[in-house]
Amino acid sequence: MNHNLNTPNSKKVEKTCKKDVEGMYFIRDIENLTGIKAYTIRIWEQRYDLLETKRTDTNIRYYDDDDLRFLISVGILNANGIKISNIAKLNKEEVQKRARIFSESQIKNEGVVQCLGSAMMRYNEMDFNAIINGYIDDIGMEQTMFNIIFPFMQHLGLLWLDGSITISHEHFVSNLIKKILYTHISKIDTPPSPNAKRYLLFIPNGENHKLSLLVAEYMLRARGQWVLSLGDSVPLDELHTIVKEVQANAIFCAITSSTFPQCAEVYMRTLRNNFPKQSIVFTGNYILSKKLVLLPNVYITASQTDMDNLVREIENRSY
Repeated sequence: MNHNLNTPNSKKVEKTCKKDVEGMYFIRDIENLTGIKAYTIRIWEQRYDLLETKRTDTNIRYYDDDDLRFLISVGILNANGIKISNIAKLNKEEVQKRARIFSESQIKNEGVVQCLGSAMMRYNEMDFNAIINGYIDDIGMEQTMFNIIFPFMQHLGLLWLDGSITISHEHFVSNLIKKILYTHISKIDTPPSPNAKRYLLFIPNGENHKLSLLVAEYMLRARGQWVLSLGDSVPLDELHTIVKEVQANAIFCAITSSTFPQCAEVYMRTLRNNFPKQSIVFTGNYILSKKLVLLPNVYITASQTDMDNLVREIENRSY
């Protein structure tokens, strides 16, 4: 591969713990962040010399932010049918350019995405809110979320891959969107419908992204369901008491981050085993990326249609 990696010299750093050095990742961190198995990364490195070797002073292999961005780009190309042997023939810039083209082709409403990006780069809250609220007035909250906000969040991922934005930009946008969702959730004053079921919403320990949970809460309340949201970082062992107290019919779990410390399949099975009488519902990018084989009475929602079908099916189920 044309990365000038044939030198035996490896970069060294003094620190040996990720938390001590910003931008230092070890192999398990990379696996969690990219979704690429550690052994696959090692094979790619050994067979194709994909990355320059970097080691701590105790000889532990580590990766930096550029490596992370590059491996995410490699994963995008590989997932879109390009063999790793062909990817290895490209230089780093070409890999990242082609990955961006693949990803951009999936983004809708590029015009408004660019306008939102401009407001974000200027940290202009007034302009950002004006754009979003204008769409909410025209097409409604849910259409705005799925057709405007979610594509924009996808665009943020591309900007991060390019190194064009920092974490402060993502926090700026996420906080504005959460404020908008809180406002619109509070405006739903219709009481639950006669057939309403009781949904207990939560984000598990090890996850702190609330956007998917807020979207789910809005959609369920808008469909006349009874909702109790526990928010983020909820320990699994505390759910039993709450489920019993509120007589929940469905347990709704949102997991977004690829750094979630548990295996998705194991967590799904644990919830199913612990709450056999309740419907178990998942949402969030982490779950959607796993293509899980669902257990009986376990659901995944990724769209308005999914939510409509879920509510209808759970309303018709006997508890």
